[in-house]
Amino acid sequence: MTDPAASRPDTAADHSHDDEAIAELGYKPELKRTLGNFHTFAAGISYISILTGTFQLFYFGIAHGGPAYWWSWPMVFLGQLMVALCFCELAARYPVAGSIYNWAKKLGGPHVGWLGGWMMLTASMVSLSAVALAYQVTLPQISSWFQFIGDGTGKSAAENAVLLGTVLIAFTTLVNAFGVKLMARINSAGVAIELIAAIVLVLLLAAHITRGPSAVTDTFGLGKGQSLGYFGAFLTASLASAYVMYGFDTASSLGEESKDPGRNAPRAILRALIASFIIGGLILLFALLAVPDLHAKQLSVDGLQYVVLSTLGSTMGQIVLWCVVIAITVCELAVHTAGIRLAFAMSRDNNLPAASLLAKVSPRFQTPVLPAVIIGLVGIGILLINVNQPQIFSVITSIAIIMIYLAYLAVTLPMLVQRLRGNWTPVKGRFSLGRFGLPVNVLAVLWGFGMSLNLAWPRAAVYNATGPQHWYLRWGAFLFIGVVALGGFAYYWFVQRKKTGVLAMHAAVASDPGTPGDSGAPTP
Repeated sequence: MTDPAASRPDTAADHSHDDEAIAELGYKPELKRTLGNFHTFAAGISYISILTGTFQLFYFGIAHGGPAYWWSWPMVFLGQLMVALCFCELAARYPVAGSIYNWAKKLGGPHVGWLGGWMMLTASMVSLSAVALAYQVTLPQISSWFQFIGDGTGKSAAENAVLLGTVLIAFTTLVNAFGVKLMARINSAGVAIELIAAIVLVLLLAAHITRGPSAVTDTFGLGKGQSLGYFGAFLTASLASAYVMYGFDTASSLGEESKDPGRNAPRAILRALIASFIIGGLILLFALLAVPDLHAKQLSVDGLQYVVLSTLGSTMGQIVLWCVVIAITVCELAVHTAGIRLAFAMSRDNNLPAASLLAKVSPRFQTPVLPAVIIGLVGIGILLINVNQPQIFSVITSIAIIMIYLAYLAVTLPMLVQRLRGNWTPVKGRFSLGRFGLPVNVLAVLWGFGMSLNLAWPRAAVYNATGPQHWYLRWGAFLFIGVVALGGFAYYWFVQRKKTGVLAMHAAVASDPGTPGDSGAPTP
């Protein structure tokens, strides 16, 4: 389906309409609109990053769910599709920087907005660390030269992962600090390479299929003796799929830097999610059908990297793995970019410490530079704190996903409340769910609660996989997220709440006094 708006010339009227949506939230347009339709799509799909997610946690899915874990892929897609459809209606109405924060604020009021923004901001920084760890899963398999520390097992793997991840975060910090044009060029080029490589990989694996589709019903006998049987093992393994399909809201978070975002952002959200589902699902399916030995131990250790090298051979396999490295890089860039826009959005509402500095847009680079640096430093700090933890991969990844899901709930739940009150009406002439809005919204909320609880469940396999068992490690997700949520909100309630309000330097010239979120009710 083509977007007629994408082919129209860029006119002052288009910008005027886009800027009115920003002004309705109380802001004046400051970020330069340079991103086209493909850039918007690329932002969403690079955050999801088919190759990054599938290659990073395939081993985990196989280890805990066997080949049958593949069915968690369509399960996660359907759940996230419900969330994405809700976001599409919001993106059509409010294509704004820090979309999760501003949507939660508009729908649920300033307190809900702050908590949603805080959870998403923290999740972005944790995600930055989680994605950076993907270098360790791929680079040493291309060449042992990239294993700078130890032999790649136990603590040496974690230490080397932190080293490689730190280099990657430093790179994305510099790119984001130098402006949106450079970021968009690198991101778009990287996404083009990733999509081509992913499609080629699907075709190559399809050409090497050696077994039938019944292979994806093999559970490896996992779950025996457990109270929930294989279903419990399947829920654990679903982490591998849940890690891939989120971040599609980034297409809207760049709305203030995009052309005609009210039309392009909803389409970009759906295209990014659906493309990721189809291509990623085929990669996982054909990998299971093509790998020489479905019961090889390396499948649950080296994952898709082993499949590619053993199935396609060393030369072609290494070419594919280099494309995975590019995908990881642009994914990290997109995660960092989304975090920066969120920090900027919260700061111009004076909702973060040193807000006036964080919300300052560089006149030279036309981008907020300080948030790029701070988010990068925090991401590196998270890696360093966990440098001696062999289970760093599953722990940081799980916590990142849970916080994203909770931040999404801060939008879908208030949106459901507004629907039930009859206060939500999609903007005319733009994306609308029509009569399906209520059931889709209900399913989005139920999915968010259910999957958050599943991912946070105190499983030893995720939170205390090695070494002596400690209750505080197994309950680490509840403890960490509880401290972040309660501690952060306590700070907001007693300190920042008294200062909140759009900073004068960012305020619209003639703003609607009700729009910054005082009432919490959306404008039809």
